[in-house]
Amino acid sequence: MVKSGRLRPRRRHGRGPLTPLSLSPVILTVVIASLAYTTPRSMAFSRLLPAAPALAAAMWPVLPTVLLGTVCLFLMIGLGIVFPDLGTGYTAAGIVAVTVAAAYGSHVRLQREQSLFQVRLVADAAQQVVLSPMPRRFGGIEIESLYLAAAAEARIGGDFYEVADTPYGVRLLIGDVRGKGLPAVGTAAAVVNSFREAAYDEPDLSGIARRLEASSTRYSAAFSPEDLTERFSTAVLVEIPHDDGHLRILNCGHPPPLLLNHGELRVLEPTAPSPLLNLAELIGDHYSVDTIAFAPGDLLLLYTDGVTEARDRDGGFFPLATWMGGQPPGRPRELLDALHRDLLRYSGGGLDDDIAALSVRLREREAEPEAEAPSGGAAGRA
Repeated sequence: MVKSGRLRPRRRHGRGPLTPLSLSPVILTVVIASLAYTTPRSMAFSRLLPAAPALAAAMWPVLPTVLLGTVCLFLMIGLGIVFPDLGTGYTAAGIVAVTVAAAYGSHVRLQREQSLFQVRLVADAAQQVVLSPMPRRFGGIEIESLYLAAAAEARIGGDFYEVADTPYGVRLLIGDVRGKGLPAVGTAAAVVNSFREAAYDEPDLSGIARRLEASSTRYSAAFSPEDLTERFSTAVLVEIPHDDGHLRILNCGHPPPLLLNHGELRVLEPTAPSPLLNLAELIGDHYSVDTIAFAPGDLLLLYTDGVTEARDRDGGFFPLATWMGGQPPGRPRELLDALHRDLLRYSGGGLDDDIAALSVRLREREAEPEAEAPSGGAAGRA
């Protein structure tokens, strides 16, 4: 499951719920008019009336802004009738000028909001390519996912994951592209799409890694050769054969997975390094696959470096291994919910990098109820 948030169009033309903030231009108008009528003329509160349409431009559409400016103008004319020496002409001219400027400012603001909304829709669609909906259970294997964006408004990044149930077993991919934004998402999409095909075709993880390397290299060929060393990805490939009791791991420069076995934690460091994606031409394409025992009840955690690089107020990194070792036996969803909660608490609610994680468990045979329905795959926010 991914912590999700769905975009909705901004309500326009005043049809949204009325709040004190949205009514503040009206409140300001009433306050200024009341003070102008009840205080001595020397205080000249009426000269503040142009502030009302100026404030309205920051939150209202064009027509309501113009209507409020018109109301302010008539109020000023009424004040001029009651107090002939109030300097009505100058203030009225100021109201007209500010209202025209406010209407234009409101129009520009709405256009920018619409453009931003469309960009965010595109970003959501692009993120769905990388983080597609994923079932929670493949046979006896439970899998849950977590994605957290570093910024509240961010919905797109270079972290990616995918799971496929193949004839060779359940295969998982998690990785992180160097950089952020659309270029990183393009690289992530190329890698994920390649995995979705190769996972069913290649008999071993090394073959999948070579396919991912080829796709990443082809995608990067469109960019300047000088940027090659800046366009790479780390990744972990995991294969859990059906009814085998083992899992196989190929680590391409990614943070090592963690395995919790009845309270004992193992950091699954690779026995030999494998090249990062898009760097095999520089350092060779020698891939190393490790085989690890995987028993019912074991919890496997795959994650991106945003987890271990989350900092507290003193600059200390999140102690993931220590945290994982202290977790009680449970389901993958419970583990990721706890990780989500403790990461936000540790960092004070602010994350410096996007975070993706997969939690995997081999279920006890005939000991637990069926898992829940498939989970969604939208981008989330911290």
